[in-house]
Amino acid sequence: MTGADPLPLLRTRLRSLRPAAFGADPGGARMERIRRSPNFADGVFQNPVGARTRPSGSTLEFAKVYFRKEERARRAPVGTMPVHATTYADLAEPPATGLRLTWMGHSSVLAEIDGRRVLFDPVWGERCSPFAFAGPKRLHPVPLPLAALGPVDAVVISHDHYDHLDLPTIRALAGTDTVFAVPLGVGAHLERWGVSADRTRELDWNETTRIAGISLTATPARHFCGRGLRNQQHTLWASWAVAGPEHRIYHSGDTGYFPGFKDIGAGHGPFDATMIQIGAYSEYWPDIHMTPAEGMRAHLDLQGGKPLGAMLPIHWATFNLAPHAWAEPGEWTKDAAEEAGQAAAFPRPGEPFEPAGTLPVDPWWRAVAAPIAHPWRGSEATDVAQGQDNRDRDLDLAGER
Repeated sequence: MTGADPLPLLRTRLRSLRPAAFGADPGGARMERIRRSPNFADGVFQNPVGARTRPSGSTLEFAKVYFRKEERARRAPVGTMPVHATTYADLAEPPATGLRLTWMGHSSVLAEIDGRRVLFDPVWGERCSPFAFAGPKRLHPVPLPLAALGPVDAVVISHDHYDHLDLPTIRALAGTDTVFAVPLGVGAHLERWGVSADRTRELDWNETTRIAGISLTATPARHFCGRGLRNQQHTLWASWAVAGPEHRIYHSGDTGYFPGFKDIGAGHGPFDATMIQIGAYSEYWPDIHMTPAEGMRAHLDLQGGKPLGAMLPIHWATFNLAPHAWAEPGEWTKDAAEEAGQAAAFPRPGEPFEPAGTLPVDPWWRAVAAPIAHPWRGSEATDVAQGQDNRDRDLDLAGER
Protein backbone atom coordinates (compact mmCIF):
# COMPACT_ATOMS: atom_id res chain seq x y z
CA MET A 1 0.00 0.00 0.00
CA THR A 2 1.39 3.41 -0.97
CA GLY A 3 0.48 6.99 -0.16
CA ALA A 4 -0.89 8.56 3.00
CA ASP A 5 -3.68 6.95 5.00
CA PRO A 6 -6.85 8.73 3.77
CA LEU A 7 -8.62 8.77 7.17
CA PRO A 8 -6.09 11.00 9.01
CA LEU A 9 -5.96 13.27 5.96
CA LEU A 10 -9.75 13.55 6.01
CA ARG A 11 -9.77 14.36 9.74
CA THR A 12 -7.11 17.04 9.21
CA ARG A 13 -9.10 18.60 6.38
CA LEU A 14 -12.32 18.58 8.42
CA ARG A 15 -10.53 20.24 11.36
CA SER A 16 -9.30 22.98 9.02
CA LEU A 17 -12.92 23.68 8.01
CA ARG A 18 -14.11 23.93 11.61
CA PRO A 19 -15.32 27.47 12.48
CA ALA A 20 -12.91 29.30 14.76
CA ALA A 21 -15.75 29.93 17.22
CA PHE A 22 -16.00 26.20 17.88
CA GLY A 23 -12.57 26.42 19.51
CA ALA A 24 -10.35 23.37 19.75
CA ASP A 25 -10.58 19.93 21.32
CA PRO A 26 -8.06 19.08 24.04
CA GLY A 27 -5.25 16.82 22.94
CA GLY A 28 -1.76 15.63 23.82
CA ALA A 29 -0.53 16.37 27.34
CA ARG A 30 -3.70 18.33 28.12
CA MET A 31 -5.88 15.33 27.29
CA GLU A 32 -3.65 13.08 29.37
CA ARG A 33 -4.12 15.40 32.32
CA ILE A 34 -7.89 15.34 31.75
CA ARG A 35 -7.90 11.54 31.80
CA ARG A 36 -6.08 11.60 35.15
CA SER A 37 -8.66 13.92 36.71
CA PRO A 38 -10.70 12.37 39.56
CA ASN A 39 -13.72 14.08 37.96
CA PHE A 40 -13.27 12.31 34.60
CA ALA A 41 -14.73 8.84 34.15
CA ASP A 42 -16.11 6.73 31.30
CA GLY A 43 -14.62 9.14 28.78
CA VAL A 44 -16.34 12.30 30.04
CA PHE A 45 -16.27 14.79 32.90
CA GLN A 46 -18.81 13.91 35.59
CA ASN A 47 -21.10 16.12 37.68
CA PRO A 48 -20.80 16.13 41.50
CA VAL A 49 -24.32 14.64 41.60
CA GLY A 50 -26.35 13.17 38.77
CA ALA A 51 -27.72 15.64 36.23
CA ARG A 52 -29.65 15.34 33.02
CA THR A 53 -27.98 17.70 30.53
CA ARG A 54 -30.41 17.23 27.63
CA PRO A 55 -33.87 18.84 27.82
CA SER A 56 -36.47 16.53 29.33
CA GLY A 57 -40.05 16.12 28.17
CA SER A 58 -41.43 16.51 24.67
CA THR A 59 -39.18 18.36 22.23
CA LEU A 60 -42.25 19.29 20.18
CA GLU A 61 -44.03 20.71 23.22
CA PHE A 62 -40.96 22.72 24.19
CA ALA A 63 -40.63 24.08 20.65
CA LYS A 64 -44.28 25.16 20.69
CA VAL A 65 -43.75 27.06 23.93
CA TYR A 66 -40.41 28.56 22.97
CA PHE A 67 -41.33 29.77 19.48
CA ARG A 68 -44.96 30.82 20.07
CA LYS A 69 -45.19 34.50 19.13
CA GLU A 70 -46.89 35.69 22.32
CA GLU A 71 -44.45 33.71 24.46
CA ARG A 72 -41.45 35.18 22.64
CA ALA A 73 -42.76 38.69 23.32
CA ARG A 74 -42.72 37.99 27.08
CA ARG A 75 -39.04 37.10 26.96
CA ALA A 76 -37.77 40.56 26.02
CA PRO A 77 -38.19 44.07 27.45
CA VAL A 78 -41.00 46.12 25.97
CA GLY A 79 -38.88 49.27 25.91
CA THR A 80 -35.25 50.32 25.92
CA MET A 81 -33.49 48.55 28.76
CA PRO A 82 -31.68 51.05 31.03
CA VAL A 83 -27.90 50.89 31.16
CA HIS A 84 -25.85 52.83 33.70
CA ALA A 85 -24.56 55.96 31.96
CA THR A 86 -21.40 56.81 33.93
CA THR A 87 -19.60 53.47 34.28
CA TYR A 88 -16.26 54.76 32.97
CA ALA A 89 -16.17 57.73 35.35
CA ASP A 90 -17.33 55.65 38.31
CA LEU A 91 -14.61 53.06 37.79
CA ALA A 92 -11.94 55.77 37.73
CA GLU A 93 -12.40 56.17 41.49
CA PRO A 94 -11.01 53.32 43.65
CA PRO A 95 -13.51 51.47 45.86
CA ALA A 96 -13.64 53.00 49.33
CA THR A 97 -14.12 49.61 51.04
CA GLY A 98 -11.63 47.63 48.96
CA LEU A 99 -14.32 45.60 47.16
CA ARG A 100 -16.53 46.71 44.29
CA LEU A 101 -18.57 44.74 41.76
CA THR A 102 -19.79 45.94 38.38
CA TRP A 103 -22.30 43.72 36.58
CA MET A 104 -21.85 44.21 32.84
CA GLY A 105 -24.86 42.03 31.97
CA HIS A 106 -25.56 38.29 31.94
CA SER A 107 -22.69 36.62 33.87
CA SER A 108 -20.02 39.23 33.09
CA VAL A 109 -18.80 40.93 36.27
CA LEU A 110 -15.78 43.12 36.97
CA ALA A 111 -14.63 42.57 40.56
CA GLU A 112 -12.21 45.04 42.09
CA ILE A 113 -10.86 43.22 45.12
CA ASP A 114 -8.07 44.43 47.39
CA GLY A 115 -6.38 46.47 44.70
CA ARG A 116 -6.71 43.86 41.92
CA ARG A 117 -9.17 43.56 39.05
CA VAL A 118 -10.82 40.25 38.11
CA LEU A 119 -13.14 39.94 35.11
CA PHE A 120 -15.57 37.00 35.20
CA ASP A 121 -17.07 35.45 32.04
CA PRO A 122 -16.60 38.52 29.80
CA VAL A 123 -19.03 38.54 26.85
CA TRP A 124 -18.93 41.73 24.80
CA GLY A 125 -20.21 40.13 21.57
CA GLU A 126 -23.59 40.91 20.03
CA ARG A 127 -24.70 37.27 19.95
CA CYS A 128 -23.94 34.26 22.13
CA SER A 129 -23.53 32.04 19.10
CA PRO A 130 -20.84 30.68 16.78
CA PHE A 131 -22.39 32.75 13.99
CA ALA A 132 -22.66 36.53 13.59
CA PHE A 133 -26.00 36.27 11.79
CA ALA A 134 -27.95 33.91 14.07
CA GLY A 135 -28.40 33.01 17.71
CA PRO A 136 -29.56 34.87 20.84
CA LYS A 137 -28.91 38.58 20.42
CA ARG A 138 -27.99 41.04 23.13
CA LEU A 139 -31.01 42.86 24.62
CA HIS A 140 -29.00 45.85 25.78
CA PRO A 141 -25.70 47.44 24.73
CA VAL A 142 -22.56 46.79 26.74
CA PRO A 143 -22.15 49.52 29.37
CA LEU A 144 -18.76 50.56 27.98
CA PRO A 145 -16.32 49.33 25.31
CA LEU A 146 -13.98 46.57 26.37
CA ALA A 147 -10.95 48.74 25.62
CA ALA A 148 -12.27 51.38 28.03
CA LEU A 149 -12.35 48.89 30.89
CA GLY A 150 -8.64 49.35 31.52
CA PRO A 151 -6.07 46.78 32.70
CA VAL A 152 -7.38 43.54 34.18
CA ASP A 153 -5.19 41.28 36.34
CA ALA A 154 -7.17 38.08 35.74
CA VAL A 155 -9.92 36.88 33.43
CA VAL A 156 -11.89 33.99 34.92
CA ILE A 157 -13.97 31.65 32.73
CA SER A 158 -16.58 29.34 34.25
CA HIS A 159 -17.11 27.07 31.21
CA ASP A 160 -17.03 27.06 27.43
CA HIS A 161 -20.66 27.78 26.44
CA TYR A 162 -21.09 30.73 24.09
CA ASP A 163 -22.78 32.99 26.63
CA HIS A 164 -19.73 32.67 28.91
CA LEU A 165 -16.78 32.22 26.55
CA ASP A 166 -16.99 34.69 23.67
CA LEU A 167 -14.52 34.49 20.77
CA PRO A 168 -14.31 38.22 19.86
CA THR A 169 -13.95 39.19 23.52
CA ILE A 170 -11.17 36.66 24.14
CA ARG A 171 -9.32 37.70 20.99
CA ALA A 172 -9.43 41.32 22.17
CA LEU A 173 -8.14 40.34 25.62
CA ALA A 174 -5.44 38.13 24.08
CA GLY A 175 -3.63 41.31 23.10
CA THR A 176 -3.35 42.47 26.72
CA ASP A 177 -1.18 41.28 29.61
CA THR A 178 -4.03 39.68 31.55
CA VAL A 179 -3.78 36.11 32.84
CA PHE A 180 -6.63 33.65 32.25
CA ALA A 181 -7.90 31.24 34.91
CA VAL A 182 -10.03 28.53 33.30
CA PRO A 183 -11.38 25.04 34.02
CA LEU A 184 -9.42 22.04 32.80
CA GLY A 185 -9.55 21.66 29.01
CA VAL A 186 -10.73 25.20 28.22
CA GLY A 187 -7.13 26.25 27.54
CA ALA A 188 -7.35 24.49 24.18
CA HIS A 189 -9.92 27.03 23.01
CA LEU A 190 -7.83 29.97 24.25
CA GLU A 191 -4.68 28.75 22.51
CA ARG A 192 -6.51 28.48 19.19
CA TRP A 193 -7.69 32.07 19.63
CA GLY A 194 -4.25 33.53 20.31
CA VAL A 195 -3.75 33.32 24.08
CA SER A 196 -0.28 32.01 24.87
CA ALA A 197 -0.02 28.96 27.13
CA ASP A 198 2.13 30.86 29.66
CA ARG A 199 -0.78 33.23 30.33
CA THR A 200 -3.26 30.46 31.08
CA ARG A 201 -3.89 28.75 34.41
CA GLU A 202 -5.95 25.60 33.80
CA LEU A 203 -7.53 24.14 36.94
CA ASP A 204 -9.39 21.04 38.01
CA TRP A 205 -11.95 21.32 40.79
CA ASN A 206 -10.43 22.25 44.17
CA GLU A 207 -7.19 23.42 42.60
CA THR A 208 -5.94 26.94 43.35
CA THR A 209 -3.75 29.39 41.49
CA ARG A 210 -2.38 32.76 42.59
CA ILE A 211 -2.47 35.73 40.26
CA ALA A 212 -1.30 39.20 41.28
CA GLY A 213 -1.45 38.30 44.97
CA ILE A 214 -4.98 36.87 45.04
CA SER A 215 -6.00 33.21 45.07
CA LEU A 216 -8.49 31.74 42.62
CA THR A 217 -9.94 28.29 43.27
CA ALA A 218 -12.00 26.30 40.78
CA THR A 219 -14.87 24.80 42.75
CA PRO A 220 -17.49 22.23 41.67
CA ALA A 221 -20.61 23.09 39.70
CA ARG A 222 -23.46 21.02 38.25
CA HIS A 223 -23.57 21.73 34.53
CA PHE A 224 -21.99 20.58 31.23
CA CYS A 225 -19.84 21.89 28.38
CA GLY A 226 -19.50 22.02 24.62
CA ARG A 227 -19.23 24.41 21.65
CA GLY A 228 -19.06 22.30 18.49
CA LEU A 229 -21.27 19.81 16.71
CA ARG A 230 -19.79 16.99 18.78
CA ASN A 231 -20.14 17.59 22.51
CA GLN A 232 -17.43 15.31 23.89
CA GLN A 233 -17.59 16.61 27.50
CA HIS A 234 -13.81 16.98 27.52
CA THR A 235 -13.78 20.49 29.02
CA LEU A 236 -14.67 21.03 32.66
CA TRP A 237 -17.17 23.52 34.09
CA ALA A 238 -16.61 25.28 37.41
CA SER A 239 -17.66 27.87 39.91
CA TRP A 240 -14.94 30.08 41.42
CA ALA A 241 -13.92 31.20 44.90
CA VAL A 242 -11.60 34.21 44.87
CA ALA A 243 -9.77 35.49 47.95
CA GLY A 244 -7.67 38.58 48.45
CA PRO A 245 -5.89 39.68 51.62
CA GLU A 246 -9.11 41.22 52.99
CA HIS A 247 -12.10 40.01 50.95
CA ARG A 248 -13.64 36.84 49.55
CA ILE A 249 -16.06 36.53 46.63
CA TYR A 250 -17.76 33.68 44.77
CA HIS A 251 -19.00 33.34 41.16
CA SER A 252 -21.33 30.42 40.46
CA GLY A 253 -20.96 30.16 36.70
CA ASP A 254 -23.83 28.02 35.45
CA THR A 255 -25.05 25.31 37.79
CA GLY A 256 -28.00 23.37 39.04
CA TYR A 257 -28.56 23.29 42.78
CA PHE A 258 -26.59 20.61 44.65
CA PRO A 259 -25.50 20.02 48.27
CA GLY A 260 -21.89 20.86 47.46
CA PHE A 261 -22.49 24.57 48.01
CA LYS A 262 -22.24 23.90 51.75
CA ASP A 263 -18.81 22.31 51.29
CA ILE A 264 -17.62 25.20 49.13
CA GLY A 265 -18.74 27.67 51.77
CA ALA A 266 -17.09 25.69 54.56
CA GLY A 267 -13.81 25.52 52.66
CA HIS A 268 -13.63 29.01 51.16
CA GLY A 269 -16.28 31.23 52.77
CA PRO A 270 -18.02 33.01 54.18
CA PHE A 271 -18.03 35.47 51.29
CA ASP A 272 -18.36 39.23 51.25
CA ALA A 273 -20.36 38.83 48.05
CA THR A 274 -21.64 36.07 45.82
CA MET A 275 -22.57 36.25 42.14
CA ILE A 276 -25.28 33.65 41.64
CA GLN A 277 -26.95 32.33 38.47
CA ILE A 278 -30.72 32.88 38.75
CA GLY A 279 -31.87 33.06 35.11
CA ALA A 280 -32.40 30.78 32.07
CA TYR A 281 -34.02 28.09 34.23
CA SER A 282 -36.77 25.77 33.00
CA GLU A 283 -38.67 22.66 33.98
CA TYR A 284 -37.15 21.18 30.81
CA TRP A 285 -33.61 21.34 32.30
CA PRO A 286 -34.03 21.47 36.10
CA ASP A 287 -30.64 19.91 36.90
CA ILE A 288 -28.29 22.38 35.20
CA HIS A 289 -29.67 25.88 35.95
CA MET A 290 -31.07 27.22 39.22
CA THR A 291 -34.34 29.02 39.79
CA PRO A 292 -34.08 32.21 41.88
CA ALA A 293 -35.29 30.28 44.94
CA GLU A 294 -32.57 27.68 44.42
CA GLY A 295 -30.05 30.45 43.85
CA MET A 296 -30.98 32.01 47.16
CA ARG A 297 -30.65 28.63 48.86
CA ALA A 298 -27.21 28.23 47.27
CA HIS A 299 -26.12 31.64 48.60
CA LEU A 300 -27.26 30.75 52.12
CA ASP A 301 -25.47 27.38 51.89
CA LEU A 302 -22.28 29.18 50.87
CA GLN A 303 -22.65 31.44 53.93
CA GLY A 304 -23.06 28.65 56.45
CA GLY A 305 -26.87 28.83 56.40
CA LYS A 306 -27.01 32.49 57.42
CA PRO A 307 -28.01 35.63 55.45
CA LEU A 308 -24.55 37.15 55.22
CA GLY A 309 -22.75 39.34 52.68
CA ALA A 310 -24.42 40.55 49.50
CA MET A 311 -25.89 38.47 46.69
CA LEU A 312 -25.65 39.70 43.10
CA PRO A 313 -28.06 37.91 40.73
CA ILE A 314 -26.41 37.08 37.38
CA HIS A 315 -27.25 35.22 34.15
CA TRP A 316 -30.39 37.17 33.34
CA ALA A 317 -31.75 40.19 31.41
CA THR A 318 -29.12 40.23 28.62
CA PHE A 319 -29.97 37.24 26.41
CA ASN A 320 -33.21 35.36 25.77
CA LEU A 321 -32.25 31.77 26.65
CA ALA A 322 -35.28 30.17 28.33
CA PRO A 323 -39.10 30.14 28.24
CA HIS A 324 -39.63 32.28 31.35
CA ALA A 325 -40.64 35.94 31.19
CA TRP A 326 -37.76 38.41 30.84
CA ALA A 327 -38.41 40.13 34.19
CA GLU A 328 -39.27 36.99 36.14
CA PRO A 329 -35.76 36.28 37.52
CA GLY A 330 -35.52 39.79 38.95
CA GLU A 331 -38.99 39.71 40.53
CA TRP A 332 -38.55 36.22 41.96
CA THR A 333 -35.07 36.93 43.32
CA LYS A 334 -36.30 40.10 45.00
CA ASP A 335 -39.09 38.14 46.69
CA ALA A 336 -36.73 35.33 47.70
CA ALA A 337 -34.23 37.81 49.20
CA GLU A 338 -36.93 39.52 51.25
CA GLU A 339 -38.24 36.17 52.48
CA ALA A 340 -34.74 35.07 53.55
CA GLY A 341 -33.75 38.43 55.04
CA GLN A 342 -30.79 38.46 52.66
CA ALA A 343 -29.24 41.62 51.20
CA ALA A 344 -29.35 41.45 47.40
CA ALA A 345 -28.09 43.95 44.84
CA PHE A 346 -30.04 44.80 41.69
CA PRO A 347 -27.80 47.12 39.68
CA ARG A 348 -28.48 48.24 36.16
CA PRO A 349 -25.84 46.87 33.79
CA GLY A 350 -22.67 48.88 34.31
CA GLU A 351 -23.65 50.24 37.75
CA PRO A 352 -20.78 49.70 40.22
CA PHE A 353 -21.56 49.03 43.86
CA GLU A 354 -19.66 48.12 47.00
CA PRO A 355 -21.13 45.14 48.92
CA ALA A 356 -20.25 46.81 52.24
CA GLY A 357 -21.93 50.05 51.17
CA THR A 358 -25.37 51.03 49.95
CA LEU A 359 -26.73 48.40 47.58
CA PRO A 360 -28.75 49.24 44.46
CA VAL A 361 -32.20 47.79 45.11
CA ASP A 362 -34.52 49.68 42.76
CA PRO A 363 -36.53 47.22 40.58
CA TRP A 364 -35.51 49.09 37.41
CA TRP A 365 -36.79 46.33 35.12
CA ARG A 366 -40.45 47.08 35.93
CA ALA A 367 -40.39 50.21 33.76
CA VAL A 368 -39.67 48.14 30.63
CA ALA A 369 -41.29 44.79 31.45
CA ALA A 370 -44.62 43.41 30.33
CA PRO A 371 -46.95 42.31 33.15
CA ILE A 372 -46.05 38.84 34.39
CA ALA A 373 -47.60 36.15 36.53
CA HIS A 374 -46.00 35.33 39.87
CA PRO A 375 -46.50 31.56 40.27
CA TRP A 376 -43.87 31.31 43.01
CA ARG A 377 -46.12 33.37 45.30
CA GLY A 378 -48.66 30.60 45.71
CA SER A 379 -51.97 32.44 46.09
CA GLU A 380 -50.66 35.12 43.76
CA ALA A 381 -50.29 32.71 40.83
CA THR A 382 -52.73 34.63 38.67
CA ASP A 383 -51.66 38.10 39.79
CA VAL A 384 -50.24 40.14 36.93
CA ALA A 385 -49.94 43.42 38.81
CA GLN A 386 -46.55 45.08 38.74
CA GLY A 387 -45.05 46.90 41.67
CA GLN A 388 -47.53 46.13 44.43
CA ASP A 389 -46.23 45.35 47.90
CA ASN A 390 -46.57 41.62 48.57
CA ARG A 391 -44.23 41.35 51.52
CA ASP A 392 -47.10 40.50 53.86
CA ARG A 393 -48.22 37.59 51.64
CA ASP A 394 -47.06 34.01 51.92
CA LEU A 395 -44.16 33.33 49.56
CA ASP A 396 -44.14 29.97 47.81
CA LEU A 397 -40.47 29.25 47.11
CA ALA A 398 -40.53 26.69 44.31
CA GLY A 399 -37.13 25.37 45.34
CA GLU A 400 -38.65 24.07 48.59
CA ARG A 401 -41.23 21.86 46.87
